[in-house]
Amino acid sequence: MPYQTAVTVRAALPPDRVAEVRELLDGAGRKGTAGELFPFAGMPGVHFARVVLVPEGPGGAAADMPPSVVYMGEVDGPAEAHLTELARKARDGLDRVFGNCAGYPAAGSPETARIDWLRSHCLSCAAYYVNTVGRGRRQIEQEALLRAAIEEFLDREGPALAGTDPAGIRAAVQEYVRGRPDLAWARTGPAPPPLGWRIRRAAHLVGVPLAALVLSPLLVIALPAGAVLLRLHERRDVPDRARPSRDHVHELARCEDFVAQNPFTAVGSVKAGPFRRITLTAVLFVVDYGVRHVFDRGNLAGVKTIHFARWLFIDGKQRMIFASNYDGSLESYMDDFIDKVAWGLNAVFSNGLGYPRVRWLVLDGARDEQAFKNYLRCHEVPTQVWYSAYDTSTTHNLDTNARIRAGLFGPLGPAETEAWLALF
Repeated sequence: MPYQTAVTVRAALPPDRVAEVRELLDGAGRKGTAGELFPFAGMPGVHFARVVLVPEGPGGAAADMPPSVVYMGEVDGPAEAHLTELARKARDGLDRVFGNCAGYPAAGSPETARIDWLRSHCLSCAAYYVNTVGRGRRQIEQEALLRAAIEEFLDREGPALAGTDPAGIRAAVQEYVRGRPDLAWARTGPAPPPLGWRIRRAAHLVGVPLAALVLSPLLVIALPAGAVLLRLHERRDVPDRARPSRDHVHELARCEDFVAQNPFTAVGSVKAGPFRRITLTAVLFVVDYGVRHVFDRGNLAGVKTIHFARWLFIDGKQRMIFASNYDGSLESYMDDFIDKVAWGLNAVFSNGLGYPRVRWLVLDGARDEQAFKNYLRCHEVPTQVWYSAYDTSTTHNLDTNARIRAGLFGPLGPAETEAWLALF
C-alpha cells in the first residue's frame, strides 16, 4: 500500500500572459478536454488534480505577489516519481500552460529539463489532510470492483439464497469470491505503507510532543505575553463586509456540482506584521500534526466529507492557499464546518485579512454564518481544470467498500455478519 503525497507546482506568470492562460484553462474545463491537456486518467497514482490561476496580490501588488499558475495533485508515493510521470505523460499540457512562465525549458528540451524545472517550482504544504492515510487509488478501484461483483452475485443468486441464514449467505459470497482469480487479492487485507515511511511517521508522532515538552518552560513564559498581543491585534482587526459579486459567483458555479465531489480553492492575504505570520505558522504546525496522527481515519474533527485538503504559504508567507476535494455542495460543506469545527476555522483563517471578528483566536468568527460564507466566496478562485479518479464515489462509499473487504473473510459473529450484509 502506498502513502499519499501533496504535489504543488507554482510559477509566476507575466501579467500580459494571464488572459491567454485563463482562456486555455477555461476552455479545457468548459469543453471537458482537461484529460487531453493533462491525461491524469493515464497516471495510475493520481487521486485528484487541478490547475488554477492565482491572481496577483491585492492592490495590484504584482512585484512581490505576482499572478501565477498552480498545479496541485494528490498522488500515491513520492513526489519525485509523480513529477517524472507528469513530465513524461503530460508534456504538451505542461508546455502550453507553464511555457508562459520564466525559465521554462524551450521546445525540444529533454525530459529531465522539465523534471528539474518542476522540482525547482515545488512548494511544501504547511498542513496536509488525507481522509484515510494509506488508502491508495489502486485499493479504491479494487474495492469498488469487489463490491460491484458481490452485488451482481447477490442479485443473480437471490432466489436461490432465499431462506438462507446470514452466515450461509456470507459463506456463499466467500465461495464465489474464491472462485474468481481476478479477486484473489480480496482474501487478504491491504498491505501497510513502506517501512521507511512508517518509521518517519512514528518519529514525527513521538518527536513533536517531546520537543514541546523540552520547550514547555519557555512556552509557559511566552503564553501570557502572546495572549495579550493576540487580543490587541484582534481589537484592531477590521472585518471585510464585502459580498461576492454576481459575476464572481457565476464564474465559480461554472466549475461546481457536476459529479459527487467538488473542488475548493481559495487564496487570501495574511494580516500584516510578524505576529500574525508567526501565529498562523504555529497554528498550521499544530493542524499538520493533528491531521497526520489524530484525524487520519476519515474524520476531520467531525467533518467526514473531505477526501484531501492542504494549506500552503506563498509569496513569503504574505498569502496562503487552501485547497480541498469534498463531497456534496459548497453550501453543505460550509455548513458542516461551521456547525462542527468553527473554532478550527477561526484559529487558521482569523489570521487572514478581512476575516469576521474573532475573540481569543477561536471564538465568534465563523459563527457569523453569512459573513463567513461571504468571506470564503470572495476569496475562492475558479478551479478551471480539475480531475477526480473516482468522481462518483463519496468518502462514505469508499469507507463502505473498505468495510466490505475487511469483513469478507475476517471472523464475524452473528450480529456482525448481519451488519456486513446490510452494507450491500
